[in-house]
Amino acid sequence: MGLPREPHPRAYGQPRRADAHRRFLGWAQAGGGTMFHVNHEPGAEIHHTDPFAVPADQRSPVRRLRGRLASPVTLWTAPGPSGLTVSSTLVAEGEPDRLLGLIDPESDLWAAVEEAGRFAVAPLGPAHRQLADRFAGLFPSPGGLFATGAWSDTPYGPVPTDAGGWTGCRLDTAREYGWGLLVEATIEVVELAAETDPLLHYRGRYRELT
Repeated sequence: MGLPREPHPRAYGQPRRADAHRRFLGWAQAGGGTMFHVNHEPGAEIHHTDPFAVPADQRSPVRRLRGRLASPVTLWTAPGPSGLTVSSTLVAEGEPDRLLGLIDPESDLWAAVEEAGRFAVAPLGPAHRQLADRFAGLFPSPGGLFATGAWSDTPYGPVPTDAGGWTGCRLDTAREYGWGLLVEATIEVVELAAETDPLLHYRGRYRELT
């Protein structure tokens, strides 16, 4: 999911977390009805798209290609609790079954996962747009990320009670991969609820199945 041929943020002492959020979670800024305040002066405009977004023809071909791949929006959580919206989750069947994903290596979630050695992953649905923005750091969360909504406690981390299900994973390994951290884990528990439609990320916006 990283961008090619760009200087690594550490080379210039730039904050890694801000860069990673822009690269991995910036797609949510243009979706889910998120509003962008241009300034705080009286009469300021509110936009439903990012007025500071790089024009499409100036983005790298790889980034544009990535934008054309529809991705499921998931919530990763860990004991603590901590959580992060992730749109790069992949499940691989086998013996054992595995789960992989790209996350921000400087996120609070990774610190919690590294300490606990386990985490939960829940696929999100159309009703979770605001929740996805909140855990991506794009929507206010007074009282904390888990202060609103209904949550079910699990040994792997809290999960939304209205999610279509969740899986509990044991951390196996993690390594730098592109601009992020490739997390590999073994699936230990799968709990499925009633089947629900997924929330998707496609070309910078939240999408639904039609």
